[in-house]
Amino acid sequence: MSVPHLERATEFGNAASFWVEYPSGLVDLTRTTHLPQGPLTAGDVQDEQAHEAPVPPLQSSTQFEISVEGDRVLRLAKQRSAFVIIDMQNYFLHPELRTHTTGLACVDPLLKVVPALRSQDVKILWVNWGLTEHELTTIPPALVRGFSKGTRPGFGGKLQGDFGRLLMRGEYNSDLYGPLQGLYEEGKKAGTDVWIHKNRMSGLWGYQTELDLYLEQNGITTLFFAGVNSDQCVLGTLVDAYFRGYDCIVVQDGTATTSPTGGLENVLYNSRNSYGFVTDSEKVVDAIGKAK
Repeated sequence: MSVPHLERATEFGNAASFWVEYPSGLVDLTRTTHLPQGPLTAGDVQDEQAHEAPVPPLQSSTQFEISVEGDRVLRLAKQRSAFVIIDMQNYFLHPELRTHTTGLACVDPLLKVVPALRSQDVKILWVNWGLTEHELTTIPPALVRGFSKGTRPGFGGKLQGDFGRLLMRGEYNSDLYGPLQGLYEEGKKAGTDVWIHKNRMSGLWGYQTELDLYLEQNGITTLFFAGVNSDQCVLGTLVDAYFRGYDCIVVQDGTATTSPTGGLENVLYNSRNSYGFVTDSEKVVDAIGKAK
């Protein structure tokens, strides 16, 4: 469902962290240009200007724009944006370990959208399970039980063949699936991609996780999201990012779940109506291609 464009240019947030939305449908997330009346004053979280408020020109060297659902265009700061790709690992996707048809369908869109975002200096963050021996002693019982159901050996347990111990760092089951591992290695060599370990459903749970520190130290404000499972680890990280004040954009064809119908749909519904925005790989690739 498309929300009507605003009748007046409107600034949301506070003096330091703010969005500006214009009647044209442009939403400026760069936090660079206030409306003509200046920053929001203390205590104000929203202010309107006449619809004639000028739209600042796109600074193509430091900014780019993409289309999202709802007939909106987002303006983003290149150096303050990152693509968070969650758990696209062998354990969750490899056909010898499970059937995840919709998860495998996310691979091709990621192979297209990652290079496009790299070309805009967007950091690519591969956020994955990767446990240490010490962390095995700190995982709460609910999480341990959830990963031990059926024939699964549980965290640290030995999987079949050469897959190694379940979700331990350096094991084959913890590698990215298929061509995604090569995609990461390519980006690592180029300095565009970073591997970030997590030890909970959310990559941002608690105080100063590896992901949290990276985002803070690099001044990141805008996050694209993809990965599996949409309503579990992706949602956990997405919601924690939203709570922390990051701009959140879900790449719809880059995320999937094994849950019944409604799991993915709920994540997308709340992402477009509450947490932020929803786009897809084609919109991102087309927008970046046209801008070159």
